Amino acid sequence: MDTHDTSAPASAKSRNPGKNHTHGRPNSGVIHEHVRLTENFTVIGNDLAQHRELSLLAIGLACYIQSVRPGTAIDIKSLAGRFPEGPTRIAAALRELETHGYLRRSRLRAPTGRIVTRTVSSNRPGHRPAADTPDRPVRRAAPEKPPPRKRLLPPVPKPGYSSPELLRMAVDVLAGLRRHDPRLLLSATDAEHLAPGVAAWLERDLTPTAIRHALTENLPLEPLIRPAALLAHRLTAQLPPPPPFRPPAPPPPERRHPLQTCDRCDRAFRAPEPGHCRDCRTSTNGAA
Repeated sequence: MDTHDTSAPASAKSRNPGKNHTHGRPNSGVIHEHVRLTENFTVIGNDLAQHRELSLLAIGLACYIQSVRPGTAIDIKSLAGRFPEGPTRIAAALRELETHGYLRRSRLRAPTGRIVTRTVSSNRPGHRPAADTPDRPVRRAAPEKPPPRKRLLPPVPKPGYSSPELLRMAVDVLAGLRRHDPRLLLSATDAEHLAPGVAAWLERDLTPTAIRHALTENLPLEPLIRPAALLAHRLTAQLPPPPPFRPPAPPPPERRHPLQTCDRCDRAFRAPEPGHCRDCRTSTNGAA
């Protein structure tokens, strides 16, 4: 009779898919057939859904309260009209939720003077947003950065005497630059800043044509980012010297009358026409 080897390993046991594999299909208990929801759903924490101290009514009531929109009435009367449980059971469930921190109820005075109950639902007991924490210092928002300031234009020369007519002529010169180069289109503010510089050129005996040629000659080919700044630089860097000093012309010589001979005393005197000298005219007037 053959003998069996008692040291041989026993046959391997078959695996229990429900025990060894968490994703296996169990033989008993609940089986989830879930569909991923993309709309009309509410996230409920397991600490509430599986709470060991709350009653089933309190857990269900908390899930309902967390699913409604803000502003929905959840007082005892409204809840009793919504669910088949009576006001007594609903009031007890609300007290459970308040005890465990899922609800906070406080009485406030409305602007109309009426006392109302304010109810705050929390899906994580003990956690409050910063706005609901009265003792927490409010963090001030950082001040908004001011908009970047526009860079000022370089200074321009000033005329010795800025008459309104001279400034008007200078503005006309600046306004006409865009006809020679469209990139030299200036704003009214830029023209007002540059006008004294052009007036200083006009004051130095330069014609508007000569000034226009100096400002538009040999411009760069690339786009002009700040045409007014370029013109301000040229008005300062290329300012011509003042005209040479010219002494004033001498006044014309005084015209003198020709010499005449007095008809009475033969004295010579200057007069436009022949006649009597001053003494003879005086004596004649006195005798008369």
